[in-house]
Amino acid sequence: MADAVQAVELSKTYGAGTTAVLALDKVSLTLASGSVAALLGPSGSGKSTLIKALGFVSPADTGEVFFAGRAVVKDGVPLADLARLRRRHLGFVFQKANLTSFLTARENVEIACDFGGKPNGRKRARELLGYLEVAHRQDAYPEMLSGGEQQRVAIARALANEPSLILADEPTASLDSVRSRMVMELLRRVAHERGAAVLVVTHDHRALDVFDVLYEMEDGRLRPAARQA
Repeated sequence: MADAVQAVELSKTYGAGTTAVLALDKVSLTLASGSVAALLGPSGSGKSTLIKALGFVSPADTGEVFFAGRAVVKDGVPLADLARLRRRHLGFVFQKANLTSFLTARENVEIACDFGGKPNGRKRARELLGYLEVAHRQDAYPEMLSGGEQQRVAIARALANEPSLILADEPTASLDSVRSRMVMELLRRVAHERGAAVLVVTHDHRALDVFDVLYEMEDGRLRPAARQA
């Protein structure tokens, strides 16, 4: 498998002096295309900071990030148009679906297709909703959808630009165990069938068997996590 993204010794500190907090402590990570990884760890361990660094939302202070083999961040300084990179190659899924309330499910995905520069947005939106088995709800507004349906639409939206990397931050926190597992399995399916690298921040240990690799963060440091017997 090719590497979608590689982080090398990322460090980030919030605050200064006696109030300084080392959120990332020389974190190195490689995510392969077509694989799904879980990022575990307690609150405040640095998971969200790492997601922001990998998603080029808030670069680390030091370290390097290589995207599709190309250096885009070096020692905390962006080397490319990161906004364009996010728009064209990254997908995000959050704890809440954050769908636009006055747009239908299809329109929420269609506008993401347009924003990502993909032609035939309406057709692509319908195809993605069908792929995630919510095509029958394409004309429904977010308030008419269940939590699980909203997250399926959110995943379809994340796929709109055919991303190489999908970052999901606690995507099942508001779902029950059945719907949570369904969303996790969908993310694995997206990785394996669509060839994207998927990194999922989660506190839910009930569906860890769906992941290809597990990582754990503690005090800003990253290490491989062992599977429970």
